[in-house]
Amino acid sequence: MASVKIKFRPSSIPGKEGTIFYQILHERKQRQLFSDYHVFPSEWDEKRSIVTTMLKSERKPLILSIRERIRWDVERLGKIIRKLDKEGLAYTVDDVIDEFNRHVNEYSLFNYMESHIIKLKHNGKIRTAETYISALNSFKKFRNEEDIMLDCLNSEIMEAYEAWHRQRGVAPNTISFYTRILRAVYNRAVEDEIIDNRNPFRHVYTGVDKTIKRALPLSAIKKIRSLDLSMMPELDYARDMFMMSFMLRGMSFIDMAYLRKSDLSNGYITYRRRKTGQQLIIAWTKEMQMLLDKYPENTSDYLLPIIRRPGGHDRSTYRNVGYNINHNLKRIAEKVGIAIPLTLYVARHSWASVAKAKGIPLSVISEGMGHDSEATTQIYLASLDTSVVDRANSIILKSL
Repeated sequence: MASVKIKFRPSSIPGKEGTIFYQILHERKQRQLFSDYHVFPSEWDEKRSIVTTMLKSERKPLILSIRERIRWDVERLGKIIRKLDKEGLAYTVDDVIDEFNRHVNEYSLFNYMESHIIKLKHNGKIRTAETYISALNSFKKFRNEEDIMLDCLNSEIMEAYEAWHRQRGVAPNTISFYTRILRAVYNRAVEDEIIDNRNPFRHVYTGVDKTIKRALPLSAIKKIRSLDLSMMPELDYARDMFMMSFMLRGMSFIDMAYLRKSDLSNGYITYRRRKTGQQLIIAWTKEMQMLLDKYPENTSDYLLPIIRRPGGHDRSTYRNVGYNINHNLKRIAEKVGIAIPLTLYVARHSWASVAKAKGIPLSVISEGMGHDSEATTQIYLASLDTSVVDRANSIILKSL
């Protein structure tokens, strides 16, 4: 069985830091694996083979960090050696070092997440990939761009990450959003048997707090619909897209943007939610057609006038249009005296709220919005006829 010793090599230049390295011995052969950790000779305890520092030294945080990283490295080397021994095949010192370097390159958090982001994009899950990128960038800022091995994540690091966000005034739900993504990545690594589960998320918040109400009553929806915006085309367009989302049972803006003309057939819209892949069917009504007829210049393959010039930048176009719509919706909110921040997402909340107020069953609302992730609700959704949801939507539209 191979063995590992921690060593220190002083610098040949007086007053310069030396380098920590690992001496690996196996079958009378030894190799040196150099680290990126540098300390002064006075910070190296030869007898105990550890880095040390004075209690009040300015370098104490750095030394403690180096000490922890050395512990992680030695632990990883030990795990690699045990794995090679367990396989029962002959191996060399170089095999141990190669496996260590491979782990560093492939199983760091940053690299592992980036590989998953590539897979998500390849599988067409662009929105999910964007959330992973957002979480990764957040953690990179917390770490000052310093990568970390997956098996080095522990509860202390995650608690520090949570505290870092709170000190910056980040809302609990946003912190939880990032943390849940990191937890999903970590759990995937456990499933792939890359690491053992140390449950580093047990002391951090991963729930969802109730947020400020984002639904409008039917009276407010009517005010928005009846506004005379004929002299303000940008606001008129924003209002139309808001109303279209509401009429389409609170359809998300990304699903609206990518609806194709071919999705409308025989009086029905048939599409799959980009978030879940669930197929939904919506009856196309005269109210929807009236809105669409206001934009006859749309020559693209897309149904709604959102991505009007398809090309290689469809996604950036959709996002820019969405940003402009939300900006103009806030101006509309001022005109009708709506206090909550008016966005396209409010249309989705509002449809559900109005449906509930009309006495439409929760199971019908869930089916209409494509909430297939709610296991409890799904029991009641399995045999629900699409026409029931369309009748529910008809009740709401007639109330406008």
